[in-house]
Amino acid sequence: MKPEPAYQVLRQRLRDEIAAGAYPEGIRLPTESELVAEHGLSRQTVRRAFQDLVAEGVVHRVPGRGTYANRGYLRQLGSIEDLMSLSEDTTMEVLQGLSRRVDVTVASRLRLEHDVVYTVVFRRLHDRRAGAQRPGENFGVPFVVTTVHLPESVARLVFESPELADGAVGTNTVIGVLEPHLDQPIAEAAQSITVAPADDLVAGALGCDTGHPMLRVDRLYSDTTGTPVELSVSHFLPEQYTYRVTLRRSS
Repeated sequence: MKPEPAYQVLRQRLRDEIAAGAYPEGIRLPTESELVAEHGLSRQTVRRAFQDLVAEGVVHRVPGRGTYANRGYLRQLGSIEDLMSLSEDTTMEVLQGLSRRVDVTVASRLRLEHDVVYTVVFRRLHDRRAGAQRPGENFGVPFVVTTVHLPESVARLVFESPELADGAVGTNTVIGVLEPHLDQPIAEAAQSITVAPADDLVAGALGCDTGHPMLRVDRLYSDTTGTPVELSVSHFLPEQYTYRVTLRRSS
């Protein structure tokens, strides 16, 4: 078997050390020169390992200071299944349970003939800790506040779901709660990404200042018939979130 390239061995070693907590907040990784001297590698090999870690979102470089581990949540998305898998390593904490409201703009985006929608607001946290019992204490680090809007016909299917009630905490996603009740499965999510300031609700939930620049991600989910079933509007805290998409050439 062909030996693994030296830069890949070093990259994996540094990745394992970061995962083990060897470089907490404010502690820089060894410099290129230090790694060259310690491991007897060429500077090009060390530089390639660092470049890969930066590209993966594992570390970031601060000019004049060094390289540091990223402490935020990294998520690579490429499918509806990837979105549903958020439940595997994050916690969802409901801030405002599913309730009825009138919203002309949202109703239009959901292509409804009336202005009534149902809305639930929650925040999501990463670095979930074992043994968590009370909301807001041991569920991890908050990194996003999401407002989900549902057509009335869809909301009726899950209106009594405890996962979408005020104060609920769990390891689920709204589309994961929804899909078992739908006649047709969710087939696509049309997504737009922009920057928006944090309002009072978002700032309070994520511990940042009102007006802080946020990464806003809107997703309109539709079923296999093309009918919208959910509109989600998420405000991500940039310091705690890295978003990655892999683009492939079509065949």
